[in-house]
Amino acid sequence: MKACVLIPSYNSGPLLRRTLTGVMQEWADIFVIIDGSTDGSDEHLEELASQYTGAVRLRVHRLPENRGKGSAVLAGINLAQEEGFTHVLAMDADGQHPAKHIARFMAAGNAHPEALVLGVPIFDSTAPALRVNGRKISNWWANLETCWWGINDSLFGMRLYPIEPLQRVFSQTFFARRFDFDPEVAVRLCWKGLPVINLPTPVKYLSREEGGISQFRYLRDNALLTSMHIRLVLGFLLRLPVLAFRGTNPLKNYDSDSDVRQIENR
Repeated sequence: MKACVLIPSYNSGPLLRRTLTGVMQEWADIFVIIDGSTDGSDEHLEELASQYTGAVRLRVHRLPENRGKGSAVLAGINLAQEEGFTHVLAMDADGQHPAKHIARFMAAGNAHPEALVLGVPIFDSTAPALRVNGRKISNWWANLETCWWGINDSLFGMRLYPIEPLQRVFSQTFFARRFDFDPEVAVRLCWKGLPVINLPTPVKYLSREEGGISQFRYLRDNALLTSMHIRLVLGFLLRLPVLAFRGTNPLKNYDSDSDVRQIENR
């Protein structure tokens, strides 16, 4: 496995620099995809890497207009593959995902490079109840659509993807380019039989006073998720004879602590 961190960003304000600073302390190879930002948050990003003596290699790629998270990730994985990377760890730019847990994701991927490593959010008191409870609906549908293959959370954005299977998913659908990206690609990768590792990961929702932002739009994005699940249920019904008899996720009982210890002891 040769892995990098991939951060898509759209109008993330000062949080982008804060997130990137934390990531550079944990991992050397980083791609930032600026998805048509208009708030100046991408200015002088390249200079951040110069503050770190050593092997930090930061690439900043700017898309001319906002295309959505999925499109930004697609651009990022194509750039990463051109440099020989086999895996990308996607992280949001808004400070929700803990950079300190990057090593755990990479250890899991190193032990099982064939797997999709999904972060499972551990919420604290900062999490809005509406968001916490609302995602349960999407999670239920995602598990139905995969015959309960093992998606513990369909919306959490901190994930380690094998690049080639993810590229194949993108090539087979015109969707998954915006907010529907996270749940749709998870379902489609499960349809392809990728083993799934669920990794418990703390998540923090920053308040407005802390500079927190959200690109989530309740009506627009819930309508997008609803139409997505309708499509995926239809796809599930077509695949049901195969999905029902393929067995269970081989990494269902994955021990993340064991693999982390093995990596650290090498």
